[in-house]
Amino acid sequence: MYEPIRTKSVHSTVDGPNPDFPHRSREEELDIQLAGHLAALLAVTDELRASEASADLDTAAERLAEQVGRLRGGRTPVRAPMSGSRRERSGTALHRRAHALAGRALVVAASRADTAAAILAAERMDAHAAALEPRELASH
Repeated sequence: MYEPIRTKSVHSTVDGPNPDFPHRSREEELDIQLAGHLAALLAVTDELRASEASADLDTAAERLAEQVGRLRGGRTPVRAPMSGSRRERSGTALHRRAHALAGRALVVAASRADTAAAILAAERMDAHAAALEPRELASH
């Protein structure tokens, strides 16, 4: 019914891993993924800070930048300048986006047993959920 495979797979090697191809451990991959989620959350947090002045958002942005830097080996994250020239999005949409990003970060942080990042992500989820409650009640 099926024809046998006549050529070697390009994905398998007899001699072991290809030294020309960079290989990362699972932990390194999770670090990269977590840093990406936290950096995206930081970007949304900065966008919220531009539209809603808040000491909580300022503190969260500092803590997020600290965690991203730690995960990226001390490199500080690139941040957009605080200006009014950005595309305006509703605060509700930004809080929803931030809540989703914090949830993703929490899943990855838990997977790699990064307590500091998991606590920060959970706190941000709670803060964005609390910010959404009065907005969603007002829309109904």
